[in-house]
Amino acid sequence: MEKANLKTENLKKEVIKIFKNHGLSNPHAVISANALINAELVGAYGHGLSRLRMYCERISKKVINPKPKIKVKKISQSIAHIDADNSIGFVAADLAIRKAIECAKKTGIGLVAVKNSGHYGLSGYYAEQAVKKNLITMIYTNAPPAIAPYGAKKSLFGTNPICFGSPTGARVPFILDTAIAKINRGKIRFAARNNQKIPKGVALDKFGKPTTDAKKALYGVQLPIAGFRGSGLAWMVDILSGVLTGGNHAGKVKDPFDDFSGPQNIGHLFITFKTNLFVRNYTSRIKSNIKTIKRLPKIKGVKEIMYPGQNKDKRFRMNLKKEIKLSKIILKDLVDLKN
Repeated sequence: MEKANLKTENLKKEVIKIFKNHGLSNPHAVISANALINAELVGAYGHGLSRLRMYCERISKKVINPKPKIKVKKISQSIAHIDADNSIGFVAADLAIRKAIECAKKTGIGLVAVKNSGHYGLSGYYAEQAVKKNLITMIYTNAPPAIAPYGAKKSLFGTNPICFGSPTGARVPFILDTAIAKINRGKIRFAARNNQKIPKGVALDKFGKPTTDAKKALYGVQLPIAGFRGSGLAWMVDILSGVLTGGNHAGKVKDPFDDFSGPQNIGHLFITFKTNLFVRNYTSRIKSNIKTIKRLPKIKGVKEIMYPGQNKDKRFRMNLKKEIKLSKIILKDLVDLKN
């Protein structure tokens, strides 16, 4: 492979081949490749192809199970508990959101917990699947230690994203997918691999000093949003996705890049529910809500008040029209992993 730019479908085929070469079944390879390529298209490069080598290394070192025997325990018509058997996270999350959607369509609400999973990429990717079925969704997952609990000197919480999705009555859904850190860890790893600086005020080095060096930040502490409030949100997600589900928690989730001593055992929680549980005119109400906010007076330089999901949709549609640009590092990964 010599080209630095590839069409989306051609690149996806390359990634599917790589995953299959590492032991994933064709369906699981397709699920995983779709999630990685989606991250590239929405501009979330820290969750895209920059992680491909990591996933393949974890499969090779037998801390991701390429042939999992996933078990789904039905607790009620609305609730299920999934043991992912250390599968690649994309596969576990894909099954979980589909199950949550199925439950919500039957009963009005779906609640699906996952244990023994791994990193699954972007929470918003799964939220979109529920929203397309006219469901509201909330999704939580924990992550390896990166943030110190408020008042502590040692990292313990992950960047633990919070995700919420809702239909809007328009083509573009409302998708809020945000880490509770000032910057997500994927962006720091991407910067470290590409010798780029990170913004000021988002991380400390291992000595507790502010740093813009991405590599030093990875061995230091990331800073949460809103001080103790961000720390509290990270703790909440650790409880919901770790304690509640049977997954690892309290700093026990292994770093996927640096710790190959065993599976991550990440926990996820997927909640989906119908928009008409309490009102019959949700669509007109959400349209009114958005219209009211968009009509507010704007500060200088702002042309439009955007709701979460709009910018990402613009990036997706723009990137879908052109070839995906591959850095030298990603190109090398694709060549190495293919052989």
